[in-house]
This record gives sequence, C-alpha cells and structure tokens, in this order.
Amino acid sequence: MTNTSNHLGSGSNGEIFNALTVLLADMFTLYVKMKNFHWHVSGPHFRDYHLLLDEQAAQIFGTTDTIAERVRKLGGTTIRSIGHISRLQRITDNDIDKVAPADMLAELLHDNRLIVGEMRHVHALCDEQDSAILRTRGIDGPIAMLNTKADALSARAS
Repeated sequence: MTNTSNHLGSGSNGEIFNALTVLLADMFTLYVKMKNFHWHVSGPHFRDYHLLLDEQAAQIFGTTDTIAERVRKLGGTTIRSIGHISRLQRITDNDIDKVAPADMLAELLHDNRLIVGEMRHVHALCDEQDSAILRTRGIDGPIAMLNTKADALSARAS
C-alpha cells in the first residue's frame, strides 16, 4: 500500500484515510481517462459512447468530494495536486493517440473493477458507520453498462 503522510500514526484511522487517499487518486485518474475517451471516441456508435462516458465521468467525479471530506473528518490530509495523484495512482494513464472504442470500453471496465476492489478493501477497514460512503452501487451500474457495451462490440467483431 502506498504510504501518504499523516499525523495519526499507524492507527486504524490512519489506515483508513491512507487507503481512501489512494482510492481518491485512482478516482481522479479514472475521471480524466473517461473524459479523454469521451473527447476522443469515434466510430458508428460515437453518440452513444460519448454520452455514456460523459455520464460515467460525472458519476466518478461526484464521489470525489465525499471521499476527500471523509479523509478530512478522520483527521487526515488528502490530495493536494496532480503530482500527488500521479505518485499515488494505481490506475494507469492512457496517452495513446488513437484507441478503438472496444479497447476504450475494455480498459474502463478493467479500471472500474479495480476501483470496486479498492472500495471493498477500504470497506473492510471501516466500521459500519465509516463504510457507508463506500457502497459500491454507485459504480456497479457503470461496470454493468461497460460489460454490456464490451460484449456487444465483441459479438460484432466475431
């Protein structure tokens, strides 16, 4: 696990807010990747994918403030810059000039699954009250939608 600076030592709150800060870095990374793909998607399903990616990016971005505020409530500090995000992120960037829509969806599906795994890890660190913000239903919908789109693309490619 990536270690972020804090003033609480190695207690349970420290573990929780360190894990939340790494999750937050990945959420921002995923948000930027979704916007990248949203801006650069092409092909016969442009409009559907363009709207899908924009909607999902908004959902991801919408969770960031809640996560960051929980870290602060626990007494920690959270993301301070793009550089800080890049030091913590586990999700990889995608700087490729041209990415096929099927590859975009497959990559986003993989990344969303990583996020869900991180959420479940943090959930396991928390007691019932602190884990309420980490319910995965907010991201399970995007994963189901990406699965459906990826399956449809695979079927057409076969």
